[in-house]
Amino acid sequence: MADFRVGRIEQGQTRIRNVPIAVTPEGFWCCPSPAVLQKTLKNHHNHQSKHKVSSPLPSKSSSFQRTANSPSDRKPHSGPLGSKVVSDDQRLSTPDVPTATPTNVAEKAPERQPERPPKPTIDNPQRKISVGYGRPETSDLKVILFGKEGIHVTMNVHWNVLAENSSFFASKLSRQSPLPAVEIADCEDVEIFVETVGLMYCKELKVRLIKQSVPRVLRILKVAESLGFRECIKSCLDYLEAVPWVAEEEDNVVSSVRHLQNYGSSPVLKRVASDLSNPPNDTLAHIMDLVLKSNEDRGRREMKTLVLKLLKENNSCASGSVNTWIQLFYRSCTTCVESLLNLFRQASEPGFSDCSSDCKDPMRQIALEADNLIWLVEILVDRHAADEFATMWASQTELAGLHSKLPIMSRHLVSCITSRIFVGIGRGEILPTRETRQLLLQTWLQPLIDDYSWLQHGCRSFDRKVVEEGIGQTILTLPLEDQRSILLSWLGSFLKVGDNCPNLQRAFEVWWRRTFVRPYAEQQATNLPPERS
Repeated sequence: MADFRVGRIEQGQTRIRNVPIAVTPEGFWCCPSPAVLQKTLKNHHNHQSKHKVSSPLPSKSSSFQRTANSPSDRKPHSGPLGSKVVSDDQRLSTPDVPTATPTNVAEKAPERQPERPPKPTIDNPQRKISVGYGRPETSDLKVILFGKEGIHVTMNVHWNVLAENSSFFASKLSRQSPLPAVEIADCEDVEIFVETVGLMYCKELKVRLIKQSVPRVLRILKVAESLGFRECIKSCLDYLEAVPWVAEEEDNVVSSVRHLQNYGSSPVLKRVASDLSNPPNDTLAHIMDLVLKSNEDRGRREMKTLVLKLLKENNSCASGSVNTWIQLFYRSCTTCVESLLNLFRQASEPGFSDCSSDCKDPMRQIALEADNLIWLVEILVDRHAADEFATMWASQTELAGLHSKLPIMSRHLVSCITSRIFVGIGRGEILPTRETRQLLLQTWLQPLIDDYSWLQHGCRSFDRKVVEEGIGQTILTLPLEDQRSILLSWLGSFLKVGDNCPNLQRAFEVWWRRTFVRPYAEQQATNLPPERS
């Protein structure tokens, strides 16, 4: 609402009735949108070009019966009137003349010479569309809206209704003599303004809002706030507190109601903000604990995927929270590694394989703990915080020693953990120290080679080329002598089992060139005579 102007109209005897003043019993709910008004204006110009006067535009929700009256004895209709759309050249010169009653569709208005429209001026701009609401004979106040694209809306309303419901109108009208005409220029949302004024005539506002969408209620809330319409503001907040929001509406709702604490917006905001009685870190720890201890395959798998995705989206949170969360993840890693080691000890005891099926639950738990560690490594890698886990895993010499004592079907997921660390190092996602890389290859490369055949054929998520590239790049980050010892050991295994061993030929080629080609190339370069100038 940019401007507020009050113009005096001629005082007369006004009969106020306690009935809705708009087209339908619901109040001003039939205000057409600007797009509908423009379409109506276009149709009107087409009819005018054929020397016909366009009939008024009725509302969809209007239930009044059209009646045919002669132009000479036409009187104001006893029922509510519809909105009328006319162009400037058809508007009467007196602005306070009541809106004409709709006539029968078949009846033609008497032809007359069209009046020459006044030239547009600053005080009298050219209007494209004029819409009238209400019955002038039962109202004592005119509210005239000037909207965008030349939309001009006149509402015949009641002074006491607006003053009682709107602090804006109460403040403005208290300074003026009775029967004013209020003009509001540059109205941003004429459609919703008309609807909001109509709500001042409704007793049960919440019922009127039930069928509305969230974006439309937010528009009503904005206009109601500008008018100081407290009852409407509270009803909108009650609606927003109860109705579900879709994802794209949440930010708009929060930004629209955040400053309305005095009107009771706290219940709405509680949907997205807690009182911090349970800190988020404690909640995350509880979620992690539930997921890691789940024994149901499908639920655990789907929730791990969902939590991992949500954590990736949450990488931009405050650094303090990031550090706290990483500590939480490492506590979970430590618990899983210790549990895995205890299970390996139990499963490697003599006579364990002779136990009944009820005694072999550790095999199932080994698979679950290994899967948990793979998930935790993915979380740490995504947050660029897996270096310490590589150190932790490289130091598990006892676990690696027990690895060969278990059936390959039960232990192969442990080699998936090793594979993921090698891939992370090869891609530069994990940057452990040289000692850690050496110890990692020394401790876990041979167990990985032992399980390689099973991983290729029994693990769907295993990507042989990616893993081999990661192992090779990890080896090539070591000093040349360490590369030599590891690759010669690999060569012996590869020549024995072939495809059942990682194919590290690319790393072998790089090491070969570094060992046999590069020294002599550098020596020849130093022995070359200097070029003559």
